[in-house]
Amino acid sequence: MLAPASTLPVTLAPPHSISTIERGSFCLARCTCGWSGPARRSRDRARTDAAEHAAAADR
Repeated sequence: MLAPASTLPVTLAPPHSISTIERGSFCLARCTCGWSGPARRSRDRARTDAAEHAAAADR
């Protein structure tokens, strides 16, 4: 038997899971929420874009 709907856990938004992807000489960050950063030649800058997105998502 299922519990009443009011006692089931509710997830308001999916968690953000960010990864970097390389395309040729460019690197970009992507998130499971659909966000993607600009293509960068610097992997470090793509990681910074990802960190900034994650920080904004936590607000």
